[in-house]
This record gives sequence, C-alpha cells and structure tokens, in this order.
Amino acid sequence: NALRESGAGSSGAGGSSGSAGGVGGGRLRDVHTMGLPKSHVEGGTAHCVQGGYDYYHYMQDRFDDNGWGCAYRSLQTLSSWFRIQSYTSVPIPTHRDIQSCLVKIGDKPASFVGSKNWIGAIELSYILDELMGLTCKIMTVQSGYDLPGKGRELAHHFDTTGTPIMMGGGALAYTLLGVDYNERTGECAFLILDPHYTGGEDVRTVIPRWCGWKKCEDVFVREFYNLLMPQRPTAV
Repeated sequence: NALRESGAGSSGAGGSSGSAGGVGGGRLRDVHTMGLPKSHVEGGTAHCVQGGYDYYHYMQDRFDDNGWGCAYRSLQTLSSWFRIQSYTSVPIPTHRDIQSCLVKIGDKPASFVGSKNWIGAIELSYILDELMGLTCKIMTVQSGYDLPGKGRELAHHFDTTGTPIMMGGGALAYTLLGVDYNERTGECAFLILDPHYTGGEDVRTVIPRWCGWKKCEDVFVREFYNLLMPQRPTAV
C-alpha cells in the first residue's frame, strides 16, 4: 500500500515530489485530501490550507515524544509547508534543534536541551523567526469555546495566507488545516490534524479520528488558546 509508511527513520526533510495525497519523507502528505467525511456544518463553505504539508506526529523517527512533543510536531508540520512551497531550504528542525534554538536566543536555560518540556505558540513564533526568518500573527481566545466566533477571521486567513495554523491551549497543541464556516448562522467546524497520533503512516487509521472535521466542543477546552498563524514571506 503506497500510503503506508516508507522509511520511518528518514530525516523527514520532505520534498516536492509528493502529489496531493501521498507519502513525503516517510510521512503522509496532504492527508486531508484523502477522503475526509463531511463536517457537521449545514450550508458552510470550507476554507483550507493552500499547498502541501507533511503530517508530523508523536513517535515518528523512532523518537519517543509521547505526552510532551505535540507542539514540536505541529511546528514540524508548519515547517514542512514552507519547505514544500520552496519558501525555505532550512531542514525540518528536530526536537533538539528546537530546544537548542530557544536556549541560543535566551528564551530557555541550558538545561532545556534534552528535556521533555512543553512549548507553546509563542516559542514556535521565536523558532520560525530565528531558523527561517518567518513572521507570525498570534490570535488569542480566552476559551476554546470562543473559537467559532473567530470563524470569519480564520476563513480569511486560509483564503489569503493559506498556511497551516498551530493552536495551543490547556496542555494540548493541534495543527489547524481549515474551517468550514456558515456566514449566515456562524456555525463552524475545524479541520484538525492531530499530532498526538502514535501509529504508523496508514491513512485508514488516521482519517477521520486524527485528521478530520471536528466540532468545537469535541476538541477544545474552556481554557486560553493561542493560535500561531505563520505569514508567507513577502519576497522569496
């Protein structure tokens, strides 16, 4: 099965050879194009990531980050988008690269390298700036249950900028690939790519549990969220 894992130990730098719905660097590429069930939103319009990305999640590369590495994996997914779109040739940062970078810029103490400490959206913005020269917008909501009220703003992001979004709240980070939004009713569904998956690269296992349209209350908690919205470089 071509959608199964190929070379799980690869560096995952990704390439431009994968077409929509394939394997990139031993990872599923553009997994949301592989037959998602529809969202619960009646009469909505889907606004989704533009361009390719690779699905990074727990336990890849024979590296055990189960329980602490979700934001690191989301950052790797975001980084893959910029590589596949040829905005950067910087390799996908490893967990150690990410931690070392935060120490280098003075955000974390030296003991942070090699730890299992969580990071969030703010740290991701530092990394993307330092390693790739990228700027990010950050959207904040006081509760995950307020996110449907940001549906129009998120739809605009996907229609114009088109980058995947990292969202962090409570103890969990997710990658947001799109929203299905009904302008009239305000109803909104969220296309979540979940980095907490620990299995192999099999799309039949991933969809729809780990990549799919979710209702707000099925995913988010009543806690503060930061949404990291990377911007395209103005000049390549």
